[in-house]
Amino acid sequence: MRILQKVKDSFGLYTTTDIHEPSQARPASEVVDILQIPAFLCRQTDLLIASAQTRCIINIKKAQFLDGKDMQYPAEKVADSGNRHILLTERGSLFGMGRLVVDVTQIIDMKALGYPVIIDATHAVQRPGGMGNRSGGKREYVPYIARAAQAVGIDGYFFETHPNPDDALSDGPNMIPLALMEGLLTDLLKR
Repeated sequence: MRILQKVKDSFGLYTTTDIHEPSQARPASEVVDILQIPAFLCRQTDLLIASAQTRCIINIKKAQFLDGKDMQYPAEKVADSGNRHILLTERGSLFGMGRLVVDVTQIIDMKALGYPVIIDATHAVQRPGGMGNRSGGKREYVPYIARAAQAVGIDGYFFETHPNPDDALSDGPNMIPLALMEGLLTDLLKR
């Protein structure tokens, strides 16, 4: 939290972090602007309600096993708790063993729910268990996933980046190298 506070203070940026338990909602909300609900936890009522009660923006990532239309229910739990500051995030669906795919019709279905929809283009190219004891990924696919989402009217993008993704402690194989981020963002914003 201290690091996120320093980023927020130094650069004036909105900050976000995952939370995994209802007890983490209030302390995290004292620093971050957006509480992110991880995909595997998107149906956890207590977590959604605790998050909603902070008045932060709540970013709910769609579980890999959930249909886009069914994101109505997690969103309703947050809205019914008095918080309409909701983002829904697509990050791919599980297809077979160890592969995620993005079905852009899921984005269309989520947009019909009336909330902004974000594409998590880096997690969408993750290969769970793809490196044996850890997740792999195909970072070279990230720009294509982002552009496909753009074609159906995505409202925003989520990217993980690192100066040297191969040295990152987590999710390195699906991260965009920091040196390539400006070019990717410039390309997406000019379209």
